[in-house]
Amino acid sequence: MNGENTALLLIDLQKEGGTSDVVGMETIISKTASLIEICRQKKIPTIYTRHLNRGDAIGLGNREPLNEKGEPLYYHTGTEAIEIMEEVKPEPGDIIVDKYRYSGFHESSLDLLLKGLNVKHLLIGGVLTDVCVISTAMDAYYRDYQVNLVKDICGTTTEGSHMAATLMMANWIYDIQIFDADQLCNKLLGEEYRVWASEGPDELQFTPETLRDAYAKLTVT
Repeated sequence: MNGENTALLLIDLQKEGGTSDVVGMETIISKTASLIEICRQKKIPTIYTRHLNRGDAIGLGNREPLNEKGEPLYYHTGTEAIEIMEEVKPEPGDIIVDKYRYSGFHESSLDLLLKGLNVKHLLIGGVLTDVCVISTAMDAYYRDYQVNLVKDICGTTTEGSHMAATLMMANWIYDIQIFDADQLCNKLLGEEYRVWASEGPDELQFTPETLRDAYAKLTVT
């Protein structure tokens, strides 16, 4: 991984009200802001996805929740809910990719942009871990990008769902590397760092009873 073939991909860090229900969202945003700063210093492209639902309800996913006017409740294109949060907002030169389904790749320009930038390695974070993050990470793997998941700048509505989704990616994206944000920052700065790297399929099998212990193995000490 180097700055010439790496991009930071941030999933759906938007003003949508439901984002406030993400466990640890303030910490996620703080750590994301620090990582963005270092990526900009290192000339690593920063790409944001935005999830959108058309205000006229055309093209919505099956059973997308609607309000009394028949308009989407979430990510309504006629509201500020679709904008990137101020703390991590894009700067000139950053890239925004709009999407209408969970995966950042589904019928969007993301793959085309990454190929144009000669990107081979993705640094992925954002929300929700068990929905748009895992969908995008899996689609990246299907397209032969090497995935680096920054697990502590990902989150969802429950800790268990975040852990389970992260472990699913660890088990089935065979060349994945999983970082904590501070360790990825160290790597980008040329300092000593720690990372969890997959050694084979289904390496971290877990049950409801062992979920937390399995997840703890992703933090290398």
